Amino acid sequence: MRRIIISFLTIIVLTWTTVPAAVKDVEVKGKQLISQKPPFTLTLPSEFRLIHSFSHENPKENSLTRVYFLVMERNKQLEEMLILQIADRTNPQASPMTASPLRPYDEKRMYVKDKKKRGELELDYLIQLMAWNPDAPSLQPIRKKGIVIPSHWALQGQLLFIYHGDHAVFIRSSKDVNAFGFGVSDAGNKWEKESISGSEKKAFDIFQKSFMETIGSIQIKRP
Repeated sequence: MRRIIISFLTIIVLTWTTVPAAVKDVEVKGKQLISQKPPFTLTLPSEFRLIHSFSHENPKENSLTRVYFLVMERNKQLEEMLILQIADRTNPQASPMTASPLRPYDEKRMYVKDKKKRGELELDYLIQLMAWNPDAPSLQPIRKKGIVIPSHWALQGQLLFIYHGDHAVFIRSSKDVNAFGFGVSDAGNKWEKESISGSEKKAFDIFQKSFMETIGSIQIKRP
């Protein structure tokens, strides 16, 4: 039987044709994120607020994808967000699921790409610079909550792992570069990995430390 291949980068834009996700499967307590299916916990980089969720069935892939939007805002303006996507295998007779490898938006602004082993699991991750686009279809659930999304550069960490062939977990955590508390440049060439320095390098170092701590905090429970 053909393998289940999950393409997370396209699923996220299907908000308007989906149904509410089972919020009880994911819970946020302070800086702790607790997933019941699959069972794992992790420490978030900030105290996020879960504001929206939905699920989307993928019959051709024998899977269902649940999506959760978490935000941290100041005065109704977005400073950080985390998008969690979990794909569940719905046909136990189907082959174990796989996922497309992580790819950066721009090689020049990708700073880290690596893998880590955690028991039987392989964690694939990267850190890059990206631009928040408030008009992006994928971000409309946030705007509908009355939260302003600035058109700023943001540092983003992505994490992907397959859980025993039954679930694929994809996390995108990003932070407005202006939220670090010191001046950074809006010029794209200042953020290129070959020349990043000064305030931009300081912001990256802080974000990298926080994101790697989140990865290191993951506790996986066996089914």
